[in-house]
Amino acid sequence: MWGQTEVHHLLLTHAHFGHIDGLGLFGRETLASRGINLHVSDAMHQLVNQTPQWNLMVQQGVFDVSTFVHGGQLFNAENLVIEAVQIPHRDELSDMHAFIVRGPNKSLLFLPDHDTWEETLAVHSVSSIREWLSSLQIDIALLDGTFWSEDELGGRDQSKVPHPPVLQTLNMLGNREDGDPDVYFTHLNHTNPLYDAEGEQMKQVLSLGWKVAQQGQRFTL
Repeated sequence: MWGQTEVHHLLLTHAHFGHIDGLGLFGRETLASRGINLHVSDAMHQLVNQTPQWNLMVQQGVFDVSTFVHGGQLFNAENLVIEAVQIPHRDELSDMHAFIVRGPNKSLLFLPDHDTWEETLAVHSVSSIREWLSSLQIDIALLDGTFWSEDELGGRDQSKVPHPPVLQTLNMLGNREDGDPDVYFTHLNHTNPLYDAEGEQMKQVLSLGWKVAQQGQRFTL
């Protein structure tokens, strides 16, 4: 959560580049932060301890580390609750968690990465995206939109960079129906044609009733 001028809490989903390397920006050489509450899983905590530069920042008091478990709460204060949801994703260095942020009026799911919908839904014993979001009581869902389609991989094996393409998610969701949560695609790769606000892909998403997250977008919960 962002304060007016400082970061007070930092939540890590997993250990891939772009999701954890920014820890260094809070050190003495840059922001010189102190006492940031760093919320991590047990596996991520082990990685932080084993990585000299991050462990040093803990020893210097840049971070106060708190661990969470799958399904547990990692923050509960002032009408705001944050829960961790374990997700299947490449786990070479740590596990992966999505986060549910519950405010007084609405709940938001942040799921920037996962391997496949088949694995994610199976882990949570549901058969569809709608059923899963309903079981979690989600009003706003920020879903993995890394690639529009496999065509962006340039012939690379998708198993090496697994993310469900937006096209697959759209096919599984179909048209937005009454009572559905607001779905926003996020975590777009630089190759994703959804960056073109006037493009056919963006028009397709919007025509089905779904959306694409924007830089700096805020949600009232």
